[in-house]
Amino acid sequence: MKKYFNLFDLSQKVDYKTEVLSGLTVALALVPEAVAFAFIAGLSPLTGLYAAFMMGLITSIFGGRPGMISGATGAVAVVLVTLAKSHGVEYIFATVVLAGLIQVAAGVLRLGKLMRLVPHPVIFGFVNGLAIIIFMSQLDQFKDVSGAWLTGTPLYILLGLVLTTMFIIWAMPKFTKAIPASLTAILVVFGIVTAFGIDTKTVGDMASIQGGFPPFHLPRVPFTFETLTLIFPYAAIVAGVGLIESLLTLNIIDEITETRGRGNKEAVAQGAANILSGVFSGMGGCAMIGQSLINISSGARARLSGIVASVMLLVFIMFGSGLIEKLPMAALTGLMIMVAIGTFEWASLRTFTKMPRSDVFVMVLVTLVTAVLHNLALAVIVGVIIAALVFAWDNAKRIRARKRFDEQGIKHYEIYGPLFFGSVTAFNEKFDVLNDPEEIVIDFEESRVVDMSAIEALNKITERYSKVGKKVHLKHLSPDCRKLLANAEELIDVNVLEDPRYKVAVDMV
Repeated sequence: MKKYFNLFDLSQKVDYKTEVLSGLTVALALVPEAVAFAFIAGLSPLTGLYAAFMMGLITSIFGGRPGMISGATGAVAVVLVTLAKSHGVEYIFATVVLAGLIQVAAGVLRLGKLMRLVPHPVIFGFVNGLAIIIFMSQLDQFKDVSGAWLTGTPLYILLGLVLTTMFIIWAMPKFTKAIPASLTAILVVFGIVTAFGIDTKTVGDMASIQGGFPPFHLPRVPFTFETLTLIFPYAAIVAGVGLIESLLTLNIIDEITETRGRGNKEAVAQGAANILSGVFSGMGGCAMIGQSLINISSGARARLSGIVASVMLLVFIMFGSGLIEKLPMAALTGLMIMVAIGTFEWASLRTFTKMPRSDVFVMVLVTLVTAVLHNLALAVIVGVIIAALVFAWDNAKRIRARKRFDEQGIKHYEIYGPLFFGSVTAFNEKFDVLNDPEEIVIDFEESRVVDMSAIEALNKITERYSKVGKKVHLKHLSPDCRKLLANAEELIDVNVLEDPRYKVAVDMV
């Protein structure tokens, strides 16, 4: 149990003041975000706030990445909005519980390792697109209730307060880091608005956040197969989106802090948090890169900051709603704009002339899909698919065959490069069946038989030689290649040469 309840990460020195103040800053930033995401999903503000509390608390205690913040997110809200409109909030709770079960299963099955398949250009594109989303979402604060852009004095007041917030966050760390700059900026702008009686938009203008402790109840839905078929597609998407966003955020925080989180443990924690969120009246969620970066940039590195953030959020809901609702949205807008600026990978712009064109294309495409469609999972999946196809195309062109005759007159084809679905056509073109001697050797010391397409290619080439009465030997096949051939015994009928000198490199799992 020690590894789960090491709340304060005693293996490293923890600055408790920084952790507490950073958690307070995050809690203030969570309020408008959770309310906004609940509105996106067509749910009540408290549904988003309860989700932020439950997600943040459980993942902070049990998650695989200390310092990472979870809560209600836009990515999950977008998935749930259709179901919320058609069937109501109880089906949302049931969907979130099912999504949590899927995420727990993914963690138990150790599927977190699949994040290794996400190339760096995809991560760059994801992060840049997310930064654009964070920035664009703040532009709504520059509109009035009718949706028209602010003009005149209200616009100048809002701009002044936002720029003041941004300036404090930028300048304060140059002088002192004793108090998080983000918290200082929020308190200073709040003081200015209060002292001068400035009329500007506040958190309370969005919605009331007053409530009690999250009420427990099981989702009131029919426990039937029809219900399962209805909610399962939504649950699967929520689970996938949540894991992708959470594990990518974990990787980003890993790079910033130069430490390593545990993806599978985080997947289990995310799932458990969603299950509890669903039975405690929350809309579910996942890791939040914006709030996570606020937390990390404020100096937090341990679990305490996330625990403080979630507990303080509940305190705001139960006891401090009147005060929190008076916070000017300008301060939180300035904070989130600075988060967007800090999130964007500006270094990626300098790689345009240095990276392969295919990588640049993948990075830009993922950025656009993320920013335009606001679909983080789709953006990552599209990026991974395109990167995989580019990789397959490049490797398909790399297969080579060096030809030589030995002293017995046997012709040797020494194959270089992987033999897989993309390279079988080029592989078949290497052989001169009609003019070759009675016996040939195909040497795979520098190659690898990868898939069924490769096996079929070997089958066809042996058939071509067999039809003209010639014999084929396969040499230097690794054990996994031999296993593939053994499994396809009905396809391949060929003499496999043994070579005692051959040493096989064992795959690292």
